[in-house]
Formats: sequence, C-alpha cells, structure tokens
Amino acid sequence: MKYVIYVVGIFILTLGISFTIQSNLGTSPFDALLVGLSQNVGLTVGSWEIILAFILIGCNSFLKRQRPEVLGSLTAIITGIGIDMWLFLLTNLITPKLWYSKVVCFGIGIVVIGLGTATYLHTNFAPIPIDRLTLIIQELTRTNIFFSRTLIYLVFLIMALFLNGPIGVGTLLTVCLGGLILNFFMPVTKKVLDRVLTPSSISTDNVKDKNHSI
Repeated sequence: MKYVIYVVGIFILTLGISFTIQSNLGTSPFDALLVGLSQNVGLTVGSWEIILAFILIGCNSFLKRQRPEVLGSLTAIITGIGIDMWLFLLTNLITPKLWYSKVVCFGIGIVVIGLGTATYLHTNFAPIPIDRLTLIIQELTRTNIFFSRTLIYLVFLIMALFLNGPIGVGTLLTVCLGGLILNFFMPVTKKVLDRVLTPSSISTDNVKDKNHSI
C-alpha cells in the first residue's frame, strides 16, 4: 500500500505541474528549465525531467563521494511519465486565454503540487535528486535549507531565462508560496494516510498475537 500511495502522490504532483505549465503565468525555475529545453532542443518535458534527474544523481554522487542513489532515478522516471501524460491530456482540455482563467489554472496547479508532494513524501521512499542536492549543498556550505534551495533555484532560473522558459509572476509565487502550501498539507496528509496504512499493521499484529496464544 505504501508504494501505491507513493506512485499516486507523484501523479498528483505532476498533475499540478502540468496545470502551472498550461496557465502560462510561469512555473517553478526547475520546471521552466524543462519546458525551455523541450521547446529549444527537442524531446518532451518529461524526458528532460528524467535526463536532468540522472545528471543531478551523478552530481550528488560526485559531491558526496559515494555510490549513486539509484532509487532517485525511479522517482524521476515516474515523474517524467506523469508530466508527459498530463500535458497530453490537458493540452486540448485546458487552454486558458483570459487572465482570471489563467490565475485559476495556476492556483489549482500550485495547490495540487503541494498535495502531491506531501502525499509521496509521507512514504519516505526514493529520494528526489534535487532535494538531495539541496541537503548536500547545505552541508558543504554550512548554511541553511533556505540558502541552498535559493542558490539552486537561482541557477535553474538563469538557465531557464537563457532558454526562454516560462518565467513569470507564477515563478515568484511558486518560490514564495510553495513551501507554505506544502507545510499546510504535510500534517493533513499524515493524518489521513496514517489511518490508511495503520489498519493493515494492526491486523497483522492481531494475527501474530492470535498465533502466539494458540
């Protein structure tokens, strides 16, 4: 059940990413880089998600001087598939033209991203390469999460601007509000998912107790 929730969480996350892309108000610096690469170099957005994730896994391995975290590639592959799937489905269904419809589309996207991220993070399975890089930079520079994350976003932002990625007001909102929305959903999803995951463990313990009594 844990792995089902993990996959469902990633697909919810990628749905939110696709909504922000379709809004044309701007996406996170990393997603903007993916779109910019897709538009200028070729391949799909999801394909670049996978490619960059593998590059980040290699960078993380080099910086930490340890073996690559293979599970991170699994997350990247599922995320890439999810982004391409949702973009394919939403392209003809959601094409906001008016400013308020774009705002609604972006608003839905950033909230869904928070929900999906909180859901799959609760499983504590398969680290995301960019999150691992954030922690490594924090450790190497002896600073805090905010500094290391901002530094990474700044690098991706410059690269996205160079490739004419979708940078806009939504990019700023994603950076400023993304953490707040995630913090809101973390305790909510924990409460709900704990109820889903706990009964199975309780029933297992009950079976063991019965076997011991017999």
